[in-house]
Amino acid sequence: MRNVAVPPTDASTDTGTSPGPHPDGGPEDTLDLRLPEELLALMRDTEPATAPQTDQQGPRTDDLLDIPSAWGPATTSAGVFRLAPVRLDRDLALISRWMNDPAVAAFWELPGPESVTAAHLRSQLDGDGRSAPCMGVLDGTPMSYWEIYRADLDPLARHYPARPHDTGLHLLIGGVADRAHGLGTTLLRAVSDLVLDHRPRCARVIAEPDLRNTPSVAAFLSAGFRFSAEVDLPDKRAALMIRDRAFRHLM
Repeated sequence: MRNVAVPPTDASTDTGTSPGPHPDGGPEDTLDLRLPEELLALMRDTEPATAPQTDQQGPRTDDLLDIPSAWGPATTSAGVFRLAPVRLDRDLALISRWMNDPAVAAFWELPGPESVTAAHLRSQLDGDGRSAPCMGVLDGTPMSYWEIYRADLDPLARHYPARPHDTGLHLLIGGVADRAHGLGTTLLRAVSDLVLDHRPRCARVIAEPDLRNTPSVAAFLSAGFRFSAEVDLPDKRAALMIRDRAFRHLM
């Protein structure tokens, strides 16, 4: 997803065969991929039969992604961190203010009135559960915005050799003071650990920060991600970053 000045941090993966989004509202949205009926049928046959669930306070999710806000807290060197579901009535003003920070807007490209941010959030909240917008809460204080999404079911998958259950991350650290001292690295490691701990079928966590966002790329590298490739996406040239389950304790 960015470290001495970790502005917005976006995230997702290895170059390949099928498209990908920018976490943050480029020409392609993370939810507009239409899956062939054959693939949907295969997913129904291979995924456990569970009824879709709705988090009453935020994103609708099901077995496509699970419920990130139910993963519980993570104890980090910076404090106790947890993901909370985005609620428009509670969180819209704060997220919109973050999106209008010039350092953030340069990469997320969502400046403007609250309606711009609201449309971006609603496209996920009203979607099928393959992308979950979350607030990052550190020691009780909301201080970051996250998108946890199925990278293998995202337009991003047209740009790298996706594997089933690849899970992508986008990160925006809100306050300028929080974009230093390695906090981005700490949180990226914590959230990618949460993904790997709670999504056993996910072998890789993916990110695709803008190559120009060098603090973000550095934060991913320090958090145990490896640089896989440069990827041309519709709205940016990205660094494909991957954290592999098999090497998570070595990097």
